[in-house]
Amino acid sequence: MVYIASWQEYQEAAEALYEKSPNKTRYCVKWRQSADGAGKLVLKITDDTTCLKFKTHSSVFLNRFDALNLTLMQKMQNRRPTQASPAPLAAAPSTP
Repeated sequence: MVYIASWQEYQEAAEALYEKSPNKTRYCVKWRQSADGAGKLVLKITDDTTCLKFKTHSSVFLNRFDALNLTLMQKMQNRRPTQASPAPLAAAPSTP
């Protein structure tokens, strides 16, 4: 197991690990509340050969964590973000 200190490195490594073996990769999120009110967030992603971990006590990483979750979930669903598509054209009446 490797704890990665930099968020950017962890995010890039996690996405690369998932893309390398999407059928075997697992992603685990743990939140531990301590007695003093502070919490610890631990993220783990593994494909049984490589295990990457990231931990933080800072709430600054929560937005980044949400963005990573969204990215991984989109890849796991095999969907791309939807964009607004133009309205379909109404069918013109046909003349005999």
